[in-house]
This record gives sequence, C-alpha cells and structure tokens, in this order.
Amino acid sequence: MPTQHPRFYLPALLAFGCALMLLAGGCYSMWGGPREKHQASSVVGFLYPDQVDPLPPSGLPVLRLPLRVGVAFVPAGSRRGGYASPDSLPEVKKTALLQRVADEFKGRDYIERIEIVPSSYLRPGGSFTNLSQVRNLLGVDVIALVAYDQVQFTDENLLALSYWTIVGAYLFHGNKNDSQTLLEAAVYDITSQHLLFRAPGVSSVQGRSAAVNVNEDLRVDSAKGFDLATTDLIANLKQQLETFRERVKQSPDSVAHIEHRPGYIGVGAFGGEFVVALLCFALICRPWRKR
Repeated sequence: MPTQHPRFYLPALLAFGCALMLLAGGCYSMWGGPREKHQASSVVGFLYPDQVDPLPPSGLPVLRLPLRVGVAFVPAGSRRGGYASPDSLPEVKKTALLQRVADEFKGRDYIERIEIVPSSYLRPGGSFTNLSQVRNLLGVDVIALVAYDQVQFTDENLLALSYWTIVGAYLFHGNKNDSQTLLEAAVYDITSQHLLFRAPGVSSVQGRSAAVNVNEDLRVDSAKGFDLATTDLIANLKQQLETFRERVKQSPDSVAHIEHRPGYIGVGAFGGEFVVALLCFALICRPWRKR
C-alpha cells in the first residue's frame, strides 16, 4: 500500500490548529474572561438622597437610658450619582448577620432592647423621614445603619482555558477569586438626626476555583466575606461604644444630654464607680438611721 508524503498532513494539521484556537476563543468568550461583581449600599445616599453636602444638625442629642436600639441594613440602590446596584444579599443572610450584632450588645444595663429592623421597613433614599416611621412602629430611639460594599473579581488564566478545551476545566483549579468586603455601621439618634459614632468592618477572601464551579464558589466566598467582616465590625463597634461612653462621662455637655427613663437604676454612662460611691454612702449613713 503506497505511503502518503508528510506534506499532505500539513493542511490537516493547520486546519486542526485553527479549529482548536477558535474553540479556545469560544470557551473564553463563554466564560467571559476576567469578571467583576459589585454589590453595595450607602448610609449617606439613604439619609441624604437629594443633598450634595449635607450639614450636621445643630444642638445636642438627648439620650434616654436605657436605650431602645434598632439595627438595620441600608437598602441597596441608596448610592448617589446615578449608580444603584441590585440587592443580591438575601434577607435571611441579612437577618443572621444583624442577629450576631444584636447578640453581642444584649445584656448591657444601659440598653433596654435591640430590635432587628426588616429590610421591608426601609426604602432607598428614605432619609430621616423613613427612620421616623421606624421609630413610631418599633419604638426605637437610636438606630445602627449597616451599609455594605463587596467587590468580587474572577480572573481566568490561559492555562485554565487550555485545560478546559482539551481535558476539562473541572480537573484543574485555574481561576483566582478575590472577594473584598467592607461593612460600615453608623449609629444615629433618630430624633436629633445626630451621628453618635460609627465603626467599620473589613475582610478579604482569596480562593481558587475550577471554571465550572466559579459561580458557586463566588457565592460561598461572598457569604464568608460578610461573616468575617461582621466579626471585625462587632469588635470595632464595641471599641467605639466604650469611647463614646467615656466622652459622655468626661464632657457630657459637649456630646449628649443624658436622661433616665422612669424606674431606671442602671449605671448608665456614669460607670460602676458612681454606684459604688452610692453604696458606700448608704452604709455609712445606716447606723445613724438606726439611732
């Protein structure tokens, strides 16, 4: 049987190479190349939707102890400048994160109760008018507004695409997934519209994923990013809360007016030293009352 000259294979090899390149390019187009996913909300955009340079309120807030506090996520679409990202953070996840924050601050004598405000109670750009409605519905005086900003970036390298084309991408971990998450809690006195204090929470999650698992792994990294950022947020909130209490104790006339609700006997902003002094005074005076 006559043998064919090798030059007859050259056109077939070229055709196969071109087809392989087209297939690789099609795969790259199908996965979309480097991708970025962004979801965010804004405290300023929610409270001051129509103001460019909002001015702080005059006067001092009046805080009635024990405090009735609300905790809520700022609704997405509360960013100015025409940008409004979809709210892709599930309500169940929001409630779980807010519950973690509430649990950390329960049991303090100067906090009567903490209410988790459902997202349906707030609307994009609702401003302080919306917060006044929440105050009337739930009976809270102070609210912690939690905003979030998360960016996820997926970069698919050529090696992953080659393996996806020839062998199958599920056999090779070729994508780099970066998830950067920022949370911000701004605590406001609703009546006076005063910002009492604020605290951030940040996290960074880096992972690698096969192309066929990118979307699922991004969802997992997103949830992990919010969990880690919430842990950081809670730690910073505790620190800022104690700093605020010290400011009230040292110079109350320049920070806030403190009032007590009927029947409240907690230490409040005065600290334990004040209660100890009262007990010592009562013990000293007790013998004189017996006589």
